[in-house]
Amino acid sequence: MKKITVAVVGLSFGMEFVPIYREHPGVNKVYVCDFSKDLLETAKMRYDIPEECCTEEFESLLSNPEIDAIHIVTPPATHADYSVKVLNAGKHCACTIPMGMTMDELYAVMRARKASGKNYMFMETTIYQRETLFIKEKLENGEFGKLQYMSGAHYQDMEGWPSYWRGFPPLLHPTHACAACLMFAGKRPKGVYGVGSGKIRDELAQQYGCNYAFEVALVAFEDSDLTVEVERFLYDVARGYSECFRIYGEKQSFEWQQIGKEEPVLFVRHEGIRKNGRTANISEERITIPDYAHLLPEEIRKYTKKTVYNLENKHLSFQQGGGHGGSHPHLVHEFVQSILEERRPYPDDILGAYWNAVGICAHESAMSNGRFIEIPDFESLR
Repeated sequence: MKKITVAVVGLSFGMEFVPIYREHPGVNKVYVCDFSKDLLETAKMRYDIPEECCTEEFESLLSNPEIDAIHIVTPPATHADYSVKVLNAGKHCACTIPMGMTMDELYAVMRARKASGKNYMFMETTIYQRETLFIKEKLENGEFGKLQYMSGAHYQDMEGWPSYWRGFPPLLHPTHACAACLMFAGKRPKGVYGVGSGKIRDELAQQYGCNYAFEVALVAFEDSDLTVEVERFLYDVARGYSECFRIYGEKQSFEWQQIGKEEPVLFVRHEGIRKNGRTANISEERITIPDYAHLLPEEIRKYTKKTVYNLENKHLSFQQGGGHGGSHPHLVHEFVQSILEERRPYPDDILGAYWNAVGICAHESAMSNGRFIEIPDFESLR
């Protein structure tokens, strides 16, 4: 069986992916890269990474002929630049969110991927979390009927995060809030209305020039009557963490739980049965979402529930986010298999560009009094 060599760049959060790659049956060797000697030493000792596979020099990975693929898990402003360099070096690229901070950066990544002929995978966690896999299965089985409306949200207080997050415009980094619903819609997003609501503290607003506490968007699609609502906040709102969505169909609907210890609710509309001769009979029940580890190689199934980060090894995304719904081994598996099977990964750069562009355009709309902003058609770069 053919195997690949992968490098993980950025170990503050990227440490989570190192053992998954190490144990994936399609991976031969793992390199790690970070500016922090302490993080490199931790990876080396904890996961038995050889000294020669640990480096502070990103450029050395690009020139290393042994490395087939590079997974970027660095601060947001570096993503597009690093991705382009990886692709231009003739290596496959996986990149954490966001794909880019501007439309120009999105185009740069897509053009580099097309020119290189290599894979680019947009590593959006919500696409492979349990809830998304569960809803995707129900949609494929036709259980929801016609989709009537969807909404997605990402609620997170980012006080105490690194300085580059201070005052970050909520929907400029949108995909935890919108990706799942955009995937469910299955149509190209064609435009968006965005509005801002509330105000954050003046000292937070200075860095990016956006003082909205919330940004909210309505997304329209090509050849569809469906509308998706997207909302996100990052500061000065009294609400706990959640990356969530609601799906409303003619036959069934799904609502995410309000607080983490609860279960989500499934609504079922029973045809032909009416209460008091007037309203349809709608049943409702809290449901338990199954784990989807069975979709993975046996060697990495444990990582849908086991993470690097815990009470002793802390990272803010895990303290607040609960481990991204078991998505990490699914992301790794899809990236590795797409390379081995010589096919495009899901999601690729084109989907990543659409999903990021929804937020970039929504923020532009919110900053210009809610005017409709068209989302570019990226199909020519496919």
